[in-house]
Amino acid sequence: MKNIKAFTMPKWGIEMQEGTISEWVVKEGQSFKKGEIIALIETDKISNEVEAEFDGVLRKIVTPSGQTEPVGALLGVFGDTDVPDDEIETFAQSFEAADTGTAVGRNSDTKAYAPAETASPQAPEPAPPAISDTSFDNLNISPKARELAIELQVDATQISGSGRNGRITYQDVHQASRPEAKVDLGGALPMPVDDESIFASPLAKRLAAMNGIDLKGVAGTGARGRIRKEDVFALLPDASARPQASLAQNTDNKPQIVEMDKIRKVIAKRLTEAKSTIPHFYIRSDFDVENLLEFRRIGNKVLNTKASLNDYLIKAVGRALVEHRDVNVQVHDDKIHYYPHANVGVAIAAKSGLITPVVKNVDLMDISDISRATTQLIKKANSGKLGLADLEGGTLTISNLGMMGVDQFDAIINPPQGSILAIGGISRVMTEMEDGSGEFRSKLSVAMSCDHRAIDGAAGAKFMATLKSMIEEPELFF
Repeated sequence: MKNIKAFTMPKWGIEMQEGTISEWVVKEGQSFKKGEIIALIETDKISNEVEAEFDGVLRKIVTPSGQTEPVGALLGVFGDTDVPDDEIETFAQSFEAADTGTAVGRNSDTKAYAPAETASPQAPEPAPPAISDTSFDNLNISPKARELAIELQVDATQISGSGRNGRITYQDVHQASRPEAKVDLGGALPMPVDDESIFASPLAKRLAAMNGIDLKGVAGTGARGRIRKEDVFALLPDASARPQASLAQNTDNKPQIVEMDKIRKVIAKRLTEAKSTIPHFYIRSDFDVENLLEFRRIGNKVLNTKASLNDYLIKAVGRALVEHRDVNVQVHDDKIHYYPHANVGVAIAAKSGLITPVVKNVDLMDISDISRATTQLIKKANSGKLGLADLEGGTLTISNLGMMGVDQFDAIINPPQGSILAIGGISRVMTEMEDGSGEFRSKLSVAMSCDHRAIDGAAGAKFMATLKSMIEEPELFF
């Protein structure tokens, strides 16, 4: 059985525990060449094309499409055509699960992040083909992606590939074939014309309009003859005839029921597990950012960059993390992983849902590098092109809702990270200065959520104190 090889569920990243066969591209008994796509596999983070590492034949499919299996489970069996079927069957029956497979995912270090299911799309109604196989000559595109582009009449030359060396993948074509969502704005709400000649309270006017009462000639009992709501009630036949919210009661208010998409289900599952299994404790403080705002203005001008306030916060957090090794951690069951450098996550509200890509080795980067890195991650998140490598390795995430008008909030830890910072809005607060005078200063609300299994209260407080000093004296972290 030397010409028989197992195809098992690969392990992409330390967090992956299982995967789902989304589609078998190669059918049972079909041969394939090195570099061709064998199957599409989905995890809770990405959907990936699995590319053959050698020429061969898929002799047996063990795991059908749509089925979920743990890492190392047998998915299929490769073998030469001259190997008897009974040997293939014996191999499959006697196989013991391993941790990795013989085929690896395309771009295992820069996989495209697919925000939706990657099931094979349905072909549109037949139409005269405007795009043929020759349309993609000299284009870096996978064979299956080329077939799908021709089938769906998608101009692959306009697609930015997410694969290795910019190669266009099956998912890239699938994503490009989707129509953009259209928003139908209902338009302005019609409002009745207000007769300013009638001296009445707004509520009295509304009650009169609801009940078809003409207020012209009505004598008001309010100050200077103003018509009050009691005056309108007096014109109704009896108390039972007082205005009822008939319009609101008769208006159809049935909910639109939409099942969570895969990304939203994953977010819900992970946050529910995090909140129920991680013992959170919280540290809150207000940082004086008056000096940081001025430092940013001058620094961006000197360095010729457009770094945001969030970029400067990332820089300060990175420096504080390497000074507090007991906070720069990940928690994996009963083991704590201590990191020598700071990998800081950034919460992004992307089109597909909440995504937390990671800026790596922040403590070794200058502010211009951080600005470029965060800008690139945001673009990749919004275009659905984040890879697994972009999402792993973080020890602390920054979630900034201050730009959305939120004053303060508490955030849920993103496992296996040890903590998360919730950044609120900046407010102008009267502050007593050292000489006893008062001055309005810009204050930033910050709340830190810590995993008490790995981070003690004193350790979290010391980290926050260091971060506060760096924010209030920004020269300290440059």
